[in-house]
Amino acid sequence: MAHIRIREAVTADIGRCAELLGMLFAAEREFTPDPVAQRRGLELVLDSPQTGRVFVCETGGRIAGMVMLLFTVSTFLGKKVALLEDMIVDPAFRAQGIGARLIAHSVEFARHEGLGRITLLTDHDNTAALNFYHRAGFTPSSMVVLRKQLDNQGETP
Repeated sequence: MAHIRIREAVTADIGRCAELLGMLFAAEREFTPDPVAQRRGLELVLDSPQTGRVFVCETGGRIAGMVMLLFTVSTFLGKKVALLEDMIVDPAFRAQGIGARLIAHSVEFARHEGLGRITLLTDHDNTAALNFYHRAGFTPSSMVVLRKQLDNQGETP
């Protein structure tokens, strides 16, 4: 197996990360890929480290996967917490431990930064993802996710 390295993403990685996000969003029911929006979102995080971090996994000189931690504050815990977003491993690189390494790196980073919790969302019927996250120590919450779009998509004026 080729050398595997986890590192923070840099501006030069945006193209490949946007490609990976396209794969992720194509597989999810609620989202559709939009390369322009994905690039813009990645730029927002990379340009503002206080917002979050994007971690990439390189193997054989190629980015094989990525994950993002976005920061917020929990008044319950009285400290910073993170949302784990956009976890994706290119299908050509799966079953090599890359996803587990990305999660472990994210958890260690969060601990080192003193964050109190990592929260993530996944489809309720994605048993492979649920099992993966459970093995990584994540537990279900009884909370329900609700959203309100603010860009007027699908709403009448």
